[in-house]
Order: sequence, then structure tokens, then C-alpha cells
Amino acid sequence: MQWSKDKIMGRAAVAATVAAWKVEGRKVVFTNGCFDLLHLGHVDYLEKARHLGDALVVGVNTDTSVSCLKPGRPLQDEVSRTRILASLLFVDAVVLFDEPTPLALIEATLPDILVKGDDYAISGIVGHELVLQNGGQVLTVPLVAGYSTTRIVERILKGS
Repeated sequence: MQWSKDKIMGRAAVAATVAAWKVEGRKVVFTNGCFDLLHLGHVDYLEKARHLGDALVVGVNTDTSVSCLKPGRPLQDEVSRTRILASLLFVDAVVLFDEPTPLALIEATLPDILVKGDDYAISGIVGHELVLQNGGQVLTVPLVAGYSTTRIVERILKGS
């Protein structure tokens, strides 16, 4: 059994791990996000993403990156967010990225499948050209309606 902490990797380690998985013939799926408050929508999305291949790599925005994208966030620090994600059985690797987008991480891993939620158009998914040029697929998966961290925060602030 792999400990969840062992699934949290740096960029070089995840690139080497992905390369080894590919040598073994495993199809590698990559997705990314902030994953500030893990909720049903996240879990459903990640599980669907994992079922598209043999291993799921999740890129997670660092605290600095999140705060640039979403003022006043994150609510949970990057150590908490990565550890919670790594505890999910269907997540195989978690890696932080500090840039505004995960493009450098996608370049380092060259996943077989790049996936985001269906709130994205394929053309709007960062790294889609690179993955397609390298013979991979870019897909979207349906999201569970009504679940978002923003909505949860709003409900907490309203007291309902």
C-alpha cells in the first residue's frame, strides 16, 4: 500500500514517475486545480478523470498561485490541500505548481490525456495544443451541478 504522503511529488519526481508509468504501458491522465475545499463535485470529477486512464496526476496551485487567481483564498494551505488529494485512492500523484497556469507541468509530464470539467471548452484548456501534438487526447468530464467552493463559502457566510 502506498502512503498518501508518498504520492506528493516535486516536478522532477513526477516527471520521472510518469515516464516510468508510460514505459509500463500505463495511460497517464493529468488534471489541475486549486481544490481549496474538497467537495462532492471535486471527488466525482477526479474519479471520472481517473477512469479515463491508468494513473491520475493532479497539479495543484500553490497558495501564492491561488491568491493571485482568487483574492482572499486559499482557505486551506497547500500542504493540507495536497495531502487531502493524495489520500484519495484514485489519485496516483499530486504535484504543486506556482505558475499562473500548469503549462510547464504539462510540458514536464506530457500526459496521454489532459482533462478538465465540462465548464471548459477544449480550446480553452491550457496545454491542449501540446498534448494533441504529442498524440494525446484532451477531454472534458461532466461536473456535478450545484457544487463549487465559491458556493460553499457563500452558504457559510450567509449562515445557511
